[in-house]
Amino acid sequence: MRTQERVPNRWLIATACTVLQLCLGTVYAWSYFQPLLVEQFRWTNTDTSWAFSLNICCLGLSAAWGGMNLARLGPRKLAVAGGILFAAGYAIAALALALESLPLFYLGYGGVSGVGIGLGYVTPMATIIKWFPDRKGQLTGIAAMGFGLGAFVLSVVLAPILMHMLSGNLTLVFAGLGAILGSVAIGSATMLKNPPEGYVPLGFVPSVQRASQGESPYARAEEEADLPISEYLLAGQYAIMWFIFFLNITAGISIISFLSPLYQDIWKLDNPTLERSVLAGYGASLIAISSLFNGLGRIAWGALSERLGRINTFRVLFATQLVVFGLLMTEHNPYIFAILVCYVLSCFGGGFAIMPSMVTDVYGTKRMARLYGIILTAWSAAGVVGPLVVASLKDSYPDRAIIYAFLLNILVLGVAFTFSFLVNDERFVPRRILLQVFGARPATGNGEEPARDSPKATGLAET
Repeated sequence: MRTQERVPNRWLIATACTVLQLCLGTVYAWSYFQPLLVEQFRWTNTDTSWAFSLNICCLGLSAAWGGMNLARLGPRKLAVAGGILFAAGYAIAALALALESLPLFYLGYGGVSGVGIGLGYVTPMATIIKWFPDRKGQLTGIAAMGFGLGAFVLSVVLAPILMHMLSGNLTLVFAGLGAILGSVAIGSATMLKNPPEGYVPLGFVPSVQRASQGESPYARAEEEADLPISEYLLAGQYAIMWFIFFLNITAGISIISFLSPLYQDIWKLDNPTLERSVLAGYGASLIAISSLFNGLGRIAWGALSERLGRINTFRVLFATQLVVFGLLMTEHNPYIFAILVCYVLSCFGGGFAIMPSMVTDVYGTKRMARLYGIILTAWSAAGVVGPLVVASLKDSYPDRAIIYAFLLNILVLGVAFTFSFLVNDERFVPRRILLQVFGARPATGNGEEPARDSPKATGLAET
């Protein structure tokens, strides 16, 4: 019999997960350094943007690998390894700046640090769902909030302090960031662990237990099955979930990657006489404020998804962003522009709060880490496409880049909204399970309607 003393406080685990995410999420303050790197090292916008794109690309790919191997390695080992690589990437990036080596900077900030963030990112999300099966949307939103607030911590607190103390020496600034953020990330990672076998929060009734009590035999059979992951990847709606996630990230990350210089351009249109230092201050302020919305939006949209349903909440995200990007194309008032951007960033963050819970709802807690890890490759793809497209536009059309970028995002979100109607958040039951339990044509019994997760309810009866 398990004693209470052996079960750690799950809220302490949630706090450690959030702090780890906060450290890793500082990557979203990239646009704080973008103009500084262009100015000091004479690299182009496209050259420097590759570092951020490689970081996000490696992040998603390593998160996929981490999700596939989380059960074997355990959350603590994976998260600690991520923290170490995250810090090492900053150290290599600092060396690259000292040597003025762009390829070495790609390796450090883009490759090594990106892999570290990916290993660290997937671990808290999978761990916290196991501790909070009764509050999936809320707690994944809180953990994801930490990642969103990372840019605020870096752009408002750490980076300005280090820039002042170190006289703007970017080499030393990157080294200092690696030491500080790496230490906190590794310390938080050591606190992560899975709940004991059979752990159930007080008052919560697991879906398998509900199934055994007669609610639905489908959920029980599917949860107890041990099928290859390909049964889930190659059937049903997984590809569409990946695609709409990719499109939502693309729209947001294209703004994040150039937020500071884009906002400085808006201020130049409104007041061409402003000094560069003042413009930089405005850009840093918007990074900080929008990161708050990125973080808080993850809680708000995650909580809303508990009421509206996961896919319905995604549809609201897409539809409202279509309107907002349309307004951004013609808005030159810096303050209204900032408000609209903050809303976009809240929607960007909201997608990261909704998707872990959606994957869990559709495929079950048992497969969450592996399937969510793989779906994060959408982050990799969007991290390459979004920033590089905007960088290319800014280099080629410096005066029209903002309008072109927003127009592309309207197209992206329109496609996402359309495809969202091809997916649902009902429980997916592989065909093999249906055949094992009920045969080729499972019955519902006496003409009654099938349960919510039955084959007929999910459109799988004739597959």
